[in-house]
Amino acid sequence: MAELIDKSFSFIKEEIIFSVSLILAIISCFFVHPNINYLNYINWDTIILLLVIMVVVEVLKNLAVFEILVRKLLVKIGNARELILVLVFTCFLSSIFITNDVSLIIFVPFSILALKKVDRIDLTIITVSLQTIAANVGCMVLPIGAPHNIVMYTVSNIPFESFFLLLLPYIIVSVVFLAICMLFVPKDKISLPKMSKIGVDKKNFVKRVFLGVDYYLLLTFIALFILIGNLENISVFNLFFKKWIIGNEVLWGIIASQVISNVPAAMLLSGFSTNYEAIIVGINIGGFGTLIASMANLISYKIIVREYNEFKIRYFIVFTVLNVILLAILISLYMIVK
Repeated sequence: MAELIDKSFSFIKEEIIFSVSLILAIISCFFVHPNINYLNYINWDTIILLLVIMVVVEVLKNLAVFEILVRKLLVKIGNARELILVLVFTCFLSSIFITNDVSLIIFVPFSILALKKVDRIDLTIITVSLQTIAANVGCMVLPIGAPHNIVMYTVSNIPFESFFLLLLPYIIVSVVFLAICMLFVPKDKISLPKMSKIGVDKKNFVKRVFLGVDYYLLLTFIALFILIGNLENISVFNLFFKKWIIGNEVLWGIIASQVISNVPAAMLLSGFSTNYEAIIVGINIGGFGTLIASMANLISYKIIVREYNEFKIRYFIVFTVLNVILLAILISLYMIVK
């Protein structure tokens, strides 16, 4: 029995985000008893897309594609700041077109490998933290840049250019914030170590690919979808939302995102208010802050913890500090421009 308890605590420590999400989802099930409608809570398109992307990334890693690309990049980079600048703003630009989630799934493992190659593992935490922020900023440029913006774009029917102009002040300020953060990255010269010949291990290739997929990340998303679906069907929460949300959409967009992430927050708030522009601003600003504020944040966290579990606490602290600072700046900007 004691051994089982120890294993349970070890699992919770290793998969803290999944464990908390699962516990909250289970608690919500006591208020809305499990039924067939639970299947409708889950955005299966998102789950399947993430699974496919993670499989593709594992295939690329096991075919040494990342290894080849990293070597080509490092040949052209002279110092650590240049390297991190390229890695961070690659996430910003790519998230505009392929969403913040996909951008991070692809480029965080790529960055970790690049930093390993030049023996600068010490810069991993700041690099991944800034990459995650950059992806969350880039996804604001177009409505197709993130799941929460896709949801709001389809619900609101706001013109494409209006969507962009609505978020433009927050994009500009966030990019300036990233540029300032880059000034604190050392300009130490990096040198490419002697590389061995690239080889591909074909043995158990398919098995390695599917074992490399982070299934607990997918289960975390499913638990969050169930939680928010149940919250929408609990009468007490319904009354609360109807009373407090209307007229305070930006505030509640920010608050809800910190607790349940901005994708479920978008789905939740748009069901109670038609002030879509305010909701869009709230959930995009709200994507910064806590680790759970954006599902993209969870993706980066899971990747870095899987690679360097010993970085877990330090990454959480650095990530949170940077995000809270940017969140405070963007809230102040909203108070000025509203």
